[in-house]
Amino acid sequence: MLRPLLTLLVLMVLTFDARSNVQEDIVIVVNKHNPIEYIEKRQLIDMYMGKYLAFPNGHIAVTLDYKKEHALRSAFFLALTGRNIAQINAYWSRVKFSGKASPPQAYPSIEAIIDKVVTTPSAIAYIPASAVTDELKVVYRFAK
Repeated sequence: MLRPLLTLLVLMVLTFDARSNVQEDIVIVVNKHNPIEYIEKRQLIDMYMGKYLAFPNGHIAVTLDYKKEHALRSAFFLALTGRNIAQINAYWSRVKFSGKASPPQAYPSIEAIIDKVVTTPSAIAYIPASAVTDELKVVYRFAK
């Protein structure tokens, strides 16, 4: 009886700790020439969950993500939606099967994501705040 309770407590502490670290470290970026200055969290959820594929100004967005095994992906979706990565993967399995939407383009590394955003004016992605360069514009920061 005590062991399951202790396990649950440890998981809750780790989840809380991961959320607070993620919220300080992950930012949403676009190409520095993109006219968007800020994006709402609700709009990000819609973009990353395949419900809406455009920026607030109506221009089509190229939403970028990481390969399923990338550690940043799990932290990002937890901070963005409050759902764990298993729930996100299950959601995308259902949506892909229905044919209603496709998941964002997946890349293997932060460097590959940054390169794509720098060379694609309509791209949007999430990266660690420490990886932001002069070629990128931060349009959303998770609250601390």
